[in-house]
Amino acid sequence: MGSFVANSPENHDQIAIVMVPFPAQGHLNQFLHLSRLVSSYNIPIHYVGFSTTITQAKSRIHGWDLATAANYIHFQEFPTPSSFMSSTNNSDNNSSETISKLIASVLDASLTLREPVTAFIKNLSSTTRRVVIIYDSMMASIVRDVAVSIKNVEAYCFHAISAFSNSSLYWDVIKNVFHLPSFIAKLAKKLLLPSGAYIPEGLPTLKSTFTPEFTDFMRLQHRCNKFSSGNLYDTCKVLEGPYIETLARFNRLLGIRKQWTVGPFNPVTISGITDFKSTRHECLEWLEKQAPNSVILVSFGTTTSLSTEQIKELAIGLEKSQQKFIWVMRDVTKGEEDIQIPNGYEERVKERGTIVKDWAPQLEILAHKSTGGFMSHCGWNSCMESISMGVPIATWPMQFDQPRNAIFVTDVLKIGVIVKNWENRDDIIDSTTIKNAVEKLMASTKGHEMRMRAIEFGKKVRESLKNGGDHQKEMDSFIAHVTRY
Repeated sequence: MGSFVANSPENHDQIAIVMVPFPAQGHLNQFLHLSRLVSSYNIPIHYVGFSTTITQAKSRIHGWDLATAANYIHFQEFPTPSSFMSSTNNSDNNSSETISKLIASVLDASLTLREPVTAFIKNLSSTTRRVVIIYDSMMASIVRDVAVSIKNVEAYCFHAISAFSNSSLYWDVIKNVFHLPSFIAKLAKKLLLPSGAYIPEGLPTLKSTFTPEFTDFMRLQHRCNKFSSGNLYDTCKVLEGPYIETLARFNRLLGIRKQWTVGPFNPVTISGITDFKSTRHECLEWLEKQAPNSVILVSFGTTTSLSTEQIKELAIGLEKSQQKFIWVMRDVTKGEEDIQIPNGYEERVKERGTIVKDWAPQLEILAHKSTGGFMSHCGWNSCMESISMGVPIATWPMQFDQPRNAIFVTDVLKIGVIVKNWENRDDIIDSTTIKNAVEKLMASTKGHEMRMRAIEFGKKVRESLKNGGDHQKEMDSFIAHVTRY
């Protein structure tokens, strides 16, 4: 990593990069991975945020050791607002109302970063030849002041979602804002979408996937986002080539000429910290005893929760499937076990399944030879990790961009099965449906074909990260641009 050498290390010392992530775990994780990649070019990184979210981000690093980049990644912590819940893991209520309030608290808290981030960047710019801000698309209003007022500051917008989701959202806006008749919409689609950019009709709407508060917040950020010098995307050409070109066409209409696809961010080879038995998670020891491709990982991320009734159906479905599994359950304490998990369940399935009731090393699990499937909420981080490791996905989207990612996995890449359709988002998925989906992915001819396609995509993604690959070329191009004279 970090093959670009056009500028000497001392010249790099005159450049500083400030990372401004949105304070939600998936975004924090992406920015920390990106910090690792950029720091390999010997450029100082200043990762800014609330003290609690930075602590959270550092504690959940997996696949690499922060100490390896400690000389270049510096954390600038700001006080956390008292009203801010730093993580949904602290929630004791899984209701949609509670989740909605939590999202609103994250949005409100993020706005309070404007003044401290502005002051920090102003101070940094006085001692640095160029300050480069990489800001989340959800944080445009936070960095707008310094990006437009200080001459030696440049700002680049990072988009945390897939190129497919981004492209389809752009297309929905164009189609709906201009109220295009069907025949004109078809013509516009041909002009705007390159060959291979398949965007199905009837995709989930913004209204159904985002809370009203989130939609209003996104609109605010879009209105503020008029100063970007270019866009960065967590994706790669081998996965989303046609949709990357679609974004380039849309961006040209907006006057943005530069973009770089610098994903995947997650490490694609796992070594180092997992070699030490004292720090290895116990579920990895269990995996060692299983046959290749025999285990399905079940995990729904850090910002979603299932009802007790749904957890029981999922438990029964996994048991009925007769497939081996690792089930990562959040928010399960000893006092809640009997309520959420059927009595005696863990004892019944102990030969075939293991339940993790806290954080689990998802990337290491996906990279393990025994893992052959992943039941996921389809957050983009999880999708990229699964695909880069060659693991097919059983899709169970919950919110945000996840329903579109699920369609990308099942309908475009064809490396996944549907567990829950978005049209049935308010329904309890019964154990039989879950059983059938797991069996199809793990123990059927079609599932095998999906796994073979996923393995092939994984190989291509990993190849792109090697010297001379697309990922390396894109990273080198971006670094050359921001370190230019």
